[in-house]
Amino acid sequence: RGHEVKVIDYPIDWPKEDPDGFMFKREVHDNVFKVKPEADIQVIRPSFIKKPVLNYMSLYYTHKKEIKRQIEEFKPDVIMGLGLLNAYSASKLANKHNIPFVYYLIDVLYALIPEKTFQSFGKKVNIKAIERSDLVITINQKLKELAMDLGANPNETILIDAGIDLNDFDPQLDDSNIRDMYNIDKNDTVLFFMGWIYEFAGMKELAMELGKNKEKYHNMKILIVGDGDAYDKMVKIKEEYDLGDQLILTGKQPYEMIPEFLASADFCLLPAYIDEEIMQDIVPIKLYEYLAMEKVVIATELPGISKEFGYGNGIEYVQKAEEVLETAQRILDEGKYEEISKKGREYVKSNDWEAITDKFENALNDLVE
Repeated sequence: RGHEVKVIDYPIDWPKEDPDGFMFKREVHDNVFKVKPEADIQVIRPSFIKKPVLNYMSLYYTHKKEIKRQIEEFKPDVIMGLGLLNAYSASKLANKHNIPFVYYLIDVLYALIPEKTFQSFGKKVNIKAIERSDLVITINQKLKELAMDLGANPNETILIDAGIDLNDFDPQLDDSNIRDMYNIDKNDTVLFFMGWIYEFAGMKELAMELGKNKEKYHNMKILIVGDGDAYDKMVKIKEEYDLGDQLILTGKQPYEMIPEFLASADFCLLPAYIDEEIMQDIVPIKLYEYLAMEKVVIATELPGISKEFGYGNGIEYVQKAEEVLETAQRILDEGKYEEISKKGREYVKSNDWEAITDKFENALNDLVE
């Protein structure tokens, strides 16, 4: 929309993608975008030491230095935090230079730290940045409650829902290319998952359940788009249970391909561990995309999701990943698929990104003014 945006980030995948050497050297990437080419964002990745623990210690200083540099050179109207360490530094520097600071809370950040010993420290950092915020924006009710539990001022905390591009996520999109590419027959039932494959995502358990019941569910295929901690284990499960093309692992795919992959799906999944702390308060944006594509979603009954979507709005709840296959088959056998899927599309149709962006832009403008 014509705004100038700079992003200071940390390449979380460096242990896999760039493990060699001692230092990660500062990078500047111009003309970066995820969806719209006209966004033209500059992404800056400060240097850090590529060693466990030292990476966090070093990036604290290099990110702080970069934020100072951008305040002096770029002179931002607003600084927004989405992380932990750099949000901590940014909030402190924003207060010092009288620049409005916004904390955009889209996840339980401290719970995502891979090293559990650092999570309590991460929570303290999270609290401090929230305390210094002029505005806290969350994307669902559970995260709003969490923000206030962490010290956010209720009068300076707002909820702006996650969004979807209803033009791109069109239920009538052709799925033939994807089905041909991955040897999916028109009579096959596709169970679809996309995103980072965490150990607690439930996909390992679902794949093993399919492996144990290949004959019973011979026409079901699991299609996983993405990478992650459990990816290598998924490959081993595929080999161990001889799942062949019943378990399709595509790895990372371009974002613009996601609607086409979703079109090939029958059921979309979020079967994460129900007691996993990280998952208690979040509502992944992909759920809106699943429902917009008029797909039945099968998810574990996590508090954030059930509070956000309720019951009877396109999501069928299970208690564990092993129940997904039976649930999907029951919905098909009872002829309820179309009824459930249409309710999901209806529920999210007001979450178009344009309307969401209006609210977001207005909130920032009000803060600056």
